[in-house]
Amino acid sequence: MRYAVISDIHSNLEALTKVLGEIHKKHVDEIICLGDIVGYGANPDEVVELVRQEVKYSVKGNHDDALFSEETFSTINSYAKSAITYTRELLSDKNSEWLKSIPLTHKIENVLLVHASPSEPQSWKYIFTNTDAQVELSSFAEKICLIGHTHVPVIFKTSAPVAHQPLAEDSQTKELINVGSVGQPRDGDNRASFGIIDTKNFAYENIRVEYNFRTAADKILAAGLPQFLAERLHMGR
Repeated sequence: MRYAVISDIHSNLEALTKVLGEIHKKHVDEIICLGDIVGYGANPDEVVELVRQEVKYSVKGNHDDALFSEETFSTINSYAKSAITYTRELLSDKNSEWLKSIPLTHKIENVLLVHASPSEPQSWKYIFTNTDAQVELSSFAEKICLIGHTHVPVIFKTSAPVAHQPLAEDSQTKELINVGSVGQPRDGDNRASFGIIDTKNFAYENIRVEYNFRTAADKILAAGLPQFLAERLHMGR
């Protein structure tokens, strides 16, 4: 199966629409979403509705969880809190209930899906370094774990033995793949990021797509959300 993998959309309708257009050209079998569907951006309800229509498998991110959990809400920064308060006012009942219902983790074939970290999905840990990653790579049994959360696309690998997994020559290698962010990239490249994974041979490709970030930023300002949330779309930071 070929899956398109999106993450960290953050209510950015312009980015999501452009990414979905590119995905449809790739003729994938299904679309996966790794969470943080809402937060930061100006179009939460439209984005959730589109994800519900287009995505087969979704897991919950910390911004999605912050809508319903005061504990998670207390851990996010002031910019994020402003956006979550804004989002709570705009989400329809059906989209709110759907976000509340999606799981923290999901498994497809030999691939684990989680927003932040496989070892503690609801602790919302960030995996930035290879040292962080090696701890996490030992915490799941699957061949691959797909994550988001940092908004930075990267692949971490290990050669630790994987028992009873006859998966080809590199069957002993596990991978932790961060697909980057659709709606708020933070690696200095303001283009939307997503990935495509083929679970037949475990091939992975990261794809960057230009979108109208200026319109998305103008909407953030018009909505009365913090100026920084608009500025960072220009910078990709």
